[in-house]
Amino acid sequence: MVITQHQEAGLLTLTLNRPEALNAITTELLVELAHALEKAQDPAIRVVLLVGAGRAFSVGQDLKEVQVRTESFKDHLRHYNRVIKLLQQLEKPVLVAINGAAAGAGFSLTLACDLRLASENAFFTPAFSRIGLVPDSGMSYFLPRMIGWNKAFDLMTFSPRITAEEAFELGIVDRIFPAESFQNDVRVFAQQMAQGPTLAIGLTKQLLRRSASATLEEMLDYEAEMQDRAGQSQDHHEGIQAFLEKRPSRFTGN
Repeated sequence: MVITQHQEAGLLTLTLNRPEALNAITTELLVELAHALEKAQDPAIRVVLLVGAGRAFSVGQDLKEVQVRTESFKDHLRHYNRVIKLLQQLEKPVLVAINGAAAGAGFSLTLACDLRLASENAFFTPAFSRIGLVPDSGMSYFLPRMIGWNKAFDLMTFSPRITAEEAFELGIVDRIFPAESFQNDVRVFAQQMAQGPTLAIGLTKQLLRRSASATLEEMLDYEAEMQDRAGQSQDHHEGIQAFLEKRPSRFTGN
């Protein structure tokens, strides 16, 4: 299997498991990842963590596969697009841990997640322009929304190597952890999030996603709709009770 899964205490860790190829992406990997994300809708899973085995997150599309495939780019990209949509539509937080290189479609994959947690040794590069291609797998959607049109165009045109610190300053990376404690720090961070009000976090994710194309009036109505759902949750009642009793909340994700 090129995607391995580990579930513990509400945290589902999905590992891109092609370390010998720096987790270069194949159709097989995309199909397995899509199936795993579909199963992640299980209410017992409260956070999804995406990681790469070995010394890279992913260097992007496996070019050896590109050389032998017979389908068009458009047909091939349906596998990527399925994964990107699943990451965005999942009503729970999706974290990605970037331990090394995230290039091309591997970079795109990180952009589709909700929070990017990087090792101080991580680096990013759009890479597409270096082989005469345009950005895909959602990069042209996510990146300009994070860093602005001009800077996104600059990065996608010249494909520089972006360090973890530079990515943090640009707003691409959300947390940076020391390389020597990276795996443990990420696990602790993810487990803390898994103890949060999962339903409310998932609804917040959908609010932000809708806001990309909605008017203020539409968002006010959608906020009211989502607040109705959150207000009926067990976690909301637990949060109120914990506040009144002056104790930490014990959320269950329901």
